[in-house]
Amino acid sequence: METNKIDFTKKTLSEIAIENIKYAEVFEKYGLDFCCNGNINYLEACKNKGIDETKLSKELTESSALKNKNENYENWKLDFLVDYIVNNHHLYITESIPKITEHLNKITGKHGGNHPELKDINESFTIAYKDLQQHMMKEEKILFPYIKHMALVYEGKAKNEAPFFGTVENPIRMLEDEHKTVGELFEKIRELSNNYTVPADGCTTFNLTMNELKEFEEDLHKHIHLENNILFPKSIAMEKELFAD
Repeated sequence: METNKIDFTKKTLSEIAIENIKYAEVFEKYGLDFCCNGNINYLEACKNKGIDETKLSKELTESSALKNKNENYENWKLDFLVDYIVNNHHLYITESIPKITEHLNKITGKHGGNHPELKDINESFTIAYKDLQQHMMKEEKILFPYIKHMALVYEGKAKNEAPFFGTVENPIRMLEDEHKTVGELFEKIRELSNNYTVPADGCTTFNLTMNELKEFEEDLHKHIHLENNILFPKSIAMEKELFAD
């Protein structure tokens, strides 16, 4: 049975990704940034990347039928979404860093002579993960507790109190800037590694490391998408509603 065509042309990449996380997976395949710079129009993004809009729209439409009903992130309560981000994406980052660091150090030592780009990849990943560690700590210690408190207030289970940082928009603005910075670091890693390509003389660990870095970036994109495009806007809207005169 033929799938009805969906019109994506008047929407931004982030708006499309919010509708169905499967769309985000297709964007990932085509190298389209739906998280940090997702406010670009679909047609403009295709033009900038030299992508056949008709072909991409067809692939997106076909993927729409694969959506899992449990992946309706935009309909989740904010406190549940916060817990999901921490228990899945934050945990993934924390557990992945030591393994990737070990493997990067190993292949840099073994293959760095023939592949000097590995040194830059290693350095960029180190900067990225240290930034992410600080970033996640700010979220878990400052922003996320406030969002969860707002969710309780919204349900009448807690008293409404203004945060010490004035408004939720202040930490969100800072965290979005940090998302952009780490996103740019991974763009650099992807370029240096030629889209995580293993060279002819690459060993098994080289192959493993490239796969780990690729997976890390893909998870990071989904992670940032959930925050930038769903959690943060909904938190801002909830705060405005709670403090409305």
